[in-house]
Amino acid sequence: MKKLILILNLILIHHFVFSQTYPFQNTKLGEDGRIRNLISLLNRDEKVNCLSPWIAVPRLGIKGTRVVEGLHGLAYSGPANWAVKGPKASVTTTFPQAIGLAEMWDPDLIQKVADWEATEARYLAQNSNFGISGLIVFAPNADMGRDIRWGRTEECYGEDPFLNGTLVAAFVKGLQGNDPSFWKTASLMKHFLANSNENNRSYNSSDFDERLFREYYSYAFYKGVTEGGSQAFMTAYNKYNGIPCTVHPVLRNVTMKDWGLRGIISTDGGAFKQLINTHAYYPSLGEAAAGCIKAGITMFLDDYRSSVVEALDKGLVTEKEIEEAIYGNFRILLKLGLLDNSTVNPYSLIGISDTIAPWTRTEAKELARKATEKSIVLLKNENTLLPLDRDKLKSVAVIGPSANMVVSDWYSGTPPYQVSILAGLRNALGSDVQIRFASGNKADSAVIAARECDVAIVCIGNHPLSYGLGWGQNHVPSDGREDIDRQAISIEQEDLVKLVMAANPKTVLVMVSSFPFAINWSKEHVPAILHVTQSGQETGNAMADVILGKVSPAGRVVQTWITSIDQLPPILDYDIRKGRTYMYDTNAPLFPFGFGLTYTAFIYSDLKTDKNVIKKDEVVNFTFSLKNSGKYDSDEVTQLYVSFPDSKVSRPLKSLKGFKRVFIRKGETVKVTIPVKASDLTYWDSDKKGFVLEAGKIDVKIGSSSEDNRLSKSLTISK
Repeated sequence: MKKLILILNLILIHHFVFSQTYPFQNTKLGEDGRIRNLISLLNRDEKVNCLSPWIAVPRLGIKGTRVVEGLHGLAYSGPANWAVKGPKASVTTTFPQAIGLAEMWDPDLIQKVADWEATEARYLAQNSNFGISGLIVFAPNADMGRDIRWGRTEECYGEDPFLNGTLVAAFVKGLQGNDPSFWKTASLMKHFLANSNENNRSYNSSDFDERLFREYYSYAFYKGVTEGGSQAFMTAYNKYNGIPCTVHPVLRNVTMKDWGLRGIISTDGGAFKQLINTHAYYPSLGEAAAGCIKAGITMFLDDYRSSVVEALDKGLVTEKEIEEAIYGNFRILLKLGLLDNSTVNPYSLIGISDTIAPWTRTEAKELARKATEKSIVLLKNENTLLPLDRDKLKSVAVIGPSANMVVSDWYSGTPPYQVSILAGLRNALGSDVQIRFASGNKADSAVIAARECDVAIVCIGNHPLSYGLGWGQNHVPSDGREDIDRQAISIEQEDLVKLVMAANPKTVLVMVSSFPFAINWSKEHVPAILHVTQSGQETGNAMADVILGKVSPAGRVVQTWITSIDQLPPILDYDIRKGRTYMYDTNAPLFPFGFGLTYTAFIYSDLKTDKNVIKKDEVVNFTFSLKNSGKYDSDEVTQLYVSFPDSKVSRPLKSLKGFKRVFIRKGETVKVTIPVKASDLTYWDSDKKGFVLEAGKIDVKIGSSSEDNRLSKSLTISK
């Protein structure tokens, strides 16, 4: 009965809100006609107001929606204070950081994570206990993690364009859903374009040629639009080739004309006024406002109204141009079902017909735990120290500053609970195994604990909020976050690892970090090393599952872990061909791109293809046998890389063009097929202004990382 009353109330509310009938409410009319009708009903002030992040027209019954951060869970009430405070503030399910979700190498699971996030967004927007209206989600971050010093590395999916494009498209699909008419939420990708340094970002220029623009820096955005279906993105603070991204011609010339984007193009917070006060690109805010709208901006994230009105009054921009801008905003509302009360919208009753908060459900906890487990990377396991045999353990030392905390980053929400690594091990080991904890080595506490226990687990890493320091400040040089890049890639806490190792050679190092670190000493001396990223609510339970062998780890790194900071080109040099990323770096890595171990062993064999010559618009399938020859059921992340020995233009040393994460039980063999599209073997020809499939031989290598070559084959490209 209670459910029926809630549904009836919803119908009555919709009837009241839409009691006056307009053509734009008629779902049987075409999309363009509906939006044009709505815009024709607006007065000038309403049109200007609809350039804001709260797109609503109360006079016409359009409640509208707001925006919300959502990189790895909804940030309705977190460190950045994105949402309302007070009785209607909410917790939300919090997954590992975006860089950790990428380390799963699992597009299907990342899509499920995004889908769950979208469900929570709908619930919070539509449940009467909350009423937080935020269905435009700022996610995913499609920027390239080309330099591990970038302070916002935690937000991206790594250094490879193919991997990024695949995961971005999957996350977009998860947020928006699979209904042909309506979206669950709208994905607004960040930050177009080439925003991968924080220091001086408000006035520096990211400079590179058109090939890198098409093949690298814009590629994940392109896939997010053309394959994922996103119709929205945020522009970056920086310039691109001397022009601020907020007003760059590529917004219209590429994203709208070439890709077909017709939705929201948003400024970043404060970026509008930076056109005056840092970029010094316009003489007045009125001219800057006109420049934004003419360039393609449809949404401002800072105070803009008086400047847009000034531009209108002075004839710098026309009302017609503003109408064309807000057309895209209303198109997003239409796709969300916010311009009508359609009974066929499959998402309209979330939070109304179901009243159990999603983040309290068992499914949420299981999904967060599974995502964290799959994100964990085993970097070293000498003499099979891991997994630990619980039946043989009497005592465990859990040591380090990252052992007893789960830290939210700047774009996290507030999780319903947090399980630290210490708590997770206590949950798993129970009272019959003694656990000794030391956060550091004050009064030799860490050394004593390690010496007196069967095994030592030492947990170190960065702090994603720099222990609460002010904006633009690092707690230590190796920390980084928004507005500040890392000044070091070695980690000060490695000294603690040395002391623990000296006290107990059975030491497991757990790196809890948002970035790669140059842990050269630890790689040489510590027998077992694991990596997990920050902020996931199930961090501790997932890590305990891996350490004790309930789950075989199979995550893979998505950035190259290097041995020394002097191997990195200058951070403001955006030409990656000068030795940056695994595609162009010739230095021996500490851990190569795509690297990660498991608790078992896999045998790759019997590689076959369904064709030896590939032509334009075709797909070639690489099929091989994969046997789990070890003692544990496990996932394996198979990866396919290509090189172009016959190319007449500059190509990467190698580049990822396919991958598949596969679960195989011990002793079993499965067939794995990785398809490769001819379109993914092209390069951008700046003279022809298009992607070109170059005739000649390509070399294909398949293995478990960019440096692990188990199978190889040559293929011919024919025009």
